[in-house]
Amino acid sequence: MSEPVFAKANINRTFIKAPIDVVWSTLVATDKALPFFFGSICQTTDGLKAGARYRMVHPNKKVAMVVGEVIAFDPPYIYSHTFQMTNIDEPPCKVTYALVEKDGGTEFSLTIENAVEGGKLFKEMVSAQGFIGSNLKALCETGRPAFTGRMVGVLSPIFGLLAKKKQGIENWPL
Repeated sequence: MSEPVFAKANINRTFIKAPIDVVWSTLVATDKALPFFFGSICQTTDGLKAGARYRMVHPNKKVAMVVGEVIAFDPPYIYSHTFQMTNIDEPPCKVTYALVEKDGGTEFSLTIENAVEGGKLFKEMVSAQGFIGSNLKALCETGRPAFTGRMVGVLSPIFGLLAKKKQGIENWPL
């Protein structure tokens, strides 16, 4: 079997008219469903920090959607982790969120690295970058997610029913 070829890093930037601390605390919340992360809830055993395992779970808390390990955690500037979607049989990629104070607000960068070129994970991640940025922006600026994030919330119960058996939370311990 040949070694996978990895895609070039893909970066998406979004300017958010909110202080960096507001953007950071919204981004790293672990106590509620996050509309910019498709309504999932971030779970860890001992908080987000370098070396910690995490999983993003469906609000029904029966489905693990994403699993990984925190690589870097430097509040309020850098949060980087491995990222494996539980419904895709590909190696994890690396995701980095970077925040920079700029022009009275915050520049949010979402970088995807080390994803298999042409793979399903890379395609899913690249197509989600705009959704994540626009919904994080709306939530930080207005207190509400964008329309797309609200629709994901409405459809969330259906998504939970469509999950594959292998995505059961019992298969993805922390």
